[in-house]
Amino acid sequence: MSKPPFLDLPPGARAVTLDTERGAFAVHRAGSGERGTALLVPGFTGSKEDFIALLGPLAARGFAVVAVDGRGQYETPGPERDEAPYRQGELAEDLLAQARALDGRVHVVGHSLGGLVSRAAVLRDPAPFASLTLLSSGPAAVAEDQRERVTMLVGALEAMDMESVWQAMRALDPPEAAQDGTPPEIGDFLHRRWLGTAPAQLIATGRQLVGEPDRVDALAEVGLPTHVLSGERDYAWPVEWLDAMALRLGARRTVVAGAEHSPNVDDPAVTAGALADFWGSASA
Repeated sequence: MSKPPFLDLPPGARAVTLDTERGAFAVHRAGSGERGTALLVPGFTGSKEDFIALLGPLAARGFAVVAVDGRGQYETPGPERDEAPYRQGELAEDLLAQARALDGRVHVVGHSLGGLVSRAAVLRDPAPFASLTLLSSGPAAVAEDQRERVTMLVGALEAMDMESVWQAMRALDPPEAAQDGTPPEIGDFLHRRWLGTAPAQLIATGRQLVGEPDRVDALAEVGLPTHVLSGERDYAWPVEWLDAMALRLGARRTVVAGAEHSPNVDDPAVTAGALADFWGSASA
């Protein structure tokens, strides 16, 4: 899971609610938007806080930035045990409603699972979007070892409560994980976010990660300006898969040196610059 480097919102950013035709969503919002609006969609086990280090740099470049908790993620409520609202089509409709509530023609950035949901939304209706960035998000299901891990997690979530699963995950952490320098307040936040996420959301979206078909050719036919951005290493989708996907899409390709699955956390300055440059070219 992504670990935000800090939790305090930058100057000018606010924690607010985005009201849409499909309900209200918790968001972080920053920037005046004279150069456009961006909607940032988090990944599996994630939340809007995963983008907190991008808010200031992107707002300073003239963009309005809205990072969202999807249905059942952290501070946006959702059913605890009903998986139906978390099917990919439903999440795509949520994303379309969010874009329309922001007056449409938004630059959407989907991190990991959020990229699969963003792709599904674009395939349903590209009209509300100015561009799509697939941030560490691949062409189809995750790599085999990750499919095994996610399948195990889904099984645990079906049989155990969230706190028990959390404790089990911590027990499986390698010894060096205890020495990774995570500040206590970030560790407390990760625990709180986990407990705030609906188990049905994790079960349904976990199944999407292990069963997603390749929809790259369908996305290429849409013709929306597209950006494939990743670190130079990625445990969910091998970087060579992302390189090949970018070629199939005719997309801009950015690799953030030294970063892994979350360039938005590992190097937010470079990531923000790459996003802003792409959005400027897409708008032009």
